Amino acid sequence: MNIYRTYNCSQIRENNVGEEIRLAGWVDTIRDLGGVLFIDLRDQYGITQVVVSGDEQKVDFASKIPLESTITVSGKIRLRDKETINTNIETGTVELLANEIKILGKRSKPLPFEIENHKQVREDLRLEYRYLDLRARKNVENLVLRAKLLQFLRNQMIEQGFLEVQTPILTSSSPEGARDYLVPSRVYPGKFYALPQAPQQFKQLLMVAGIDKYFQIAPCFRDEDARADRSPGEFYQLDMEMAFATQEDVFAVMEKVIYNTFTKFSNKKVAKYPFPRIPYEEAMLKYGTDKPDLRNPLEIKDVTNIFETLDIKVFNGKIIRTITLPDGAKATRHFYDEMENFAIHHCKAKGLAWLKVNDDRTLQGPIAKLIPDEAKEALLNQTGTKEGDSIFFIAERKGIVEKLAGEIRKEIGIQQNLVDSDIFQFCWIVDFPMFEIGDNEKLTFSHNPFSMPQGGMEALLSKDPLEIYAYQYDIVCNGIELSSGAVRNHDPEIMMKAFSIAGYTEEEIMNRFSALYNAFHYGAPPHAGIAPGIDRMLMLLTDEESIREVIAFPMNSKAQDLLMRAPGKVTDRQLADIHIKLDIKK
Repeated sequence: MNIYRTYNCSQIRENNVGEEIRLAGWVDTIRDLGGVLFIDLRDQYGITQVVVSGDEQKVDFASKIPLESTITVSGKIRLRDKETINTNIETGTVELLANEIKILGKRSKPLPFEIENHKQVREDLRLEYRYLDLRARKNVENLVLRAKLLQFLRNQMIEQGFLEVQTPILTSSSPEGARDYLVPSRVYPGKFYALPQAPQQFKQLLMVAGIDKYFQIAPCFRDEDARADRSPGEFYQLDMEMAFATQEDVFAVMEKVIYNTFTKFSNKKVAKYPFPRIPYEEAMLKYGTDKPDLRNPLEIKDVTNIFETLDIKVFNGKIIRTITLPDGAKATRHFYDEMENFAIHHCKAKGLAWLKVNDDRTLQGPIAKLIPDEAKEALLNQTGTKEGDSIFFIAERKGIVEKLAGEIRKEIGIQQNLVDSDIFQFCWIVDFPMFEIGDNEKLTFSHNPFSMPQGGMEALLSKDPLEIYAYQYDIVCNGIELSSGAVRNHDPEIMMKAFSIAGYTEEEIMNRFSALYNAFHYGAPPHAGIAPGIDRMLMLLTDEESIREVIAFPMNSKAQDLLMRAPGKVTDRQLADIHIKLDIKK
C-alpha cells in the first residue's frame, strides 16, 4: 500500500463516504473560518477539500502550512452540506475530515507569482520558474492533452500499417531551410555533427532499404527566430514516408489522421475531407498568402488590366488587387479610417484606397471621381461587386502586393467578424515553384530540395527554372501551416541536375548528400511523405496564442532556456576536449 495516498485528488465520490483514506498533494488554498480550516488539496488529477476542525493544536498547525507545500492527509470522507457543494470540481459533493496531516515538502521561499494567475505574469519569469508555472490547471491540461494526442497519432499510424522507426539525432549538416545546430567532435578534431532539422535523408534511406511505410514522433532542431506559431530550437512532428506512393496517397493517409485527431480532441466543427487543393499561384492571388485562412470568405481579385490605360497616379505602373466587402457600404467612416491606418502603420503601405457602391451603382469614396463609367462597370463586373458593397484597392509591385493584400484581407475579416472561430478549415497548397530567386539574387530551392520536379528531367532540361513546379504540398489549418511534404526525387540523375540548377557542384552534392545519392543507385522506389507539426496542432486545439504554452520546457523568444540557463558557458577543459578555442570580440 502506498504510504502517502490511497486515492488521487479527483477520485473521491459519494460512494466513498465513511471510508478512511489518505491523500497527498499540494496545498492550493487555505480558508480559516475561526476554529474550522478548509484546505484545497491539489494534485495533477484534481482537487479535494480537506476540513481540519475540533483539535485546536491541529488547526493551528494546518493554518501555518505555506501554500504550495506538499502534504499527506489521512481521515474519513463525508458528504458536504448542500449549501457548500462545489459544482466546479469533480469531488465537489464530498470532503475529507482530516485526522492526521504531515508536511512532505515545505515551501521555504516566497512564490515568484501566484500559480493560477500565471498568465498575468511576464513570460520570462514564468519560464524561469517553469516547474511552478506547470502547476497551473490549464498547463496541466495542456500536458495531458499532448500525451493523449501523441498516443492517438501513434495508434492512427500503426492502424494504417506504418512502422515506427527512430532515426539519429547526431548526423551531418544538410541544407533544409534553416541554420543547423552544430556539435563538435572530440574524436575528430575540426569536424562537426549537426542536429537534424528533420529526419529527411534518413526516412528516404529507409524507403531505399525496403521499409514500406515509416513514421515516428520526430524531434527536429532548427536555429531560427521564434514566432507565435514557431518555437526556436526544438520542435516535434509526425514524420511519415511511403514507398511506391504518389501525392494523393499521402493526402489519403494524412487527411484521415488529421480529421480524426481534430474531431477527437476538440468540440469545434471540423471540415470534412477531402480537403480543398489550391495551387500555390492561385492561393497567392486569391488570399495573398500560401497559408490561407478559409474561414474568411473574402477573396482578392486582380484588376490591373482595367487601370492600365487610366491615368490614376497612385495606380500607375503597379499591380492592382481588390477586396470586395459585402454590405461594406453600411460600414462607418471610422472603419475605413482604421483600415487605412492599419495598411500604413502595420503593413507599411503608402495608403489604402476604397470605394462604396451606392444603390444606384454610383461610386463614393476618395478615388470615385477618377474612375470613368466604362471602367466602373468593368470593375464591378470583374470583382463581382454589387450595390451596397465596398471595394478596397491595393497597388504595389509584384512580390509586395500579394503580402499587402493578404494582410488587409485578414484584418478586414477580423474587423467585420467574418471569421468563424468555431470551425477548423483545412486545405492543401499544391504546385509550388521548384526554384526561386534567393537573397543573393541567385537561383535556389523554394521548398524542400529533395522534391521531384513535375515533368522530371525533361522539365529541368527544357523549361525556365522559375516556371518549373514541384510535387510539393503544404497542409494549412485556419491560416497556420501544419506541415510541408513532397514526392521525393528518387532518381540520381534528376537529383544531380536539380541541385546543379540551384548552384551546387557535383563535388558538393557528393560531399553533403553522399549517402542518399549513392543509395539511389541501388534501386530506389518512388516515395513521398509529410510531417505535420505536433506543437502547432496542439496550439490550435487548445486555442493558445503562443506555441510555448503547449511545450513542457520551451525556450523563450530569444532561444534561451531560462530554467536550465542554456546556452551557458563551459569550462576550458571541455573546450580543449573538443579542440575549440573561443575568439569572442567584446
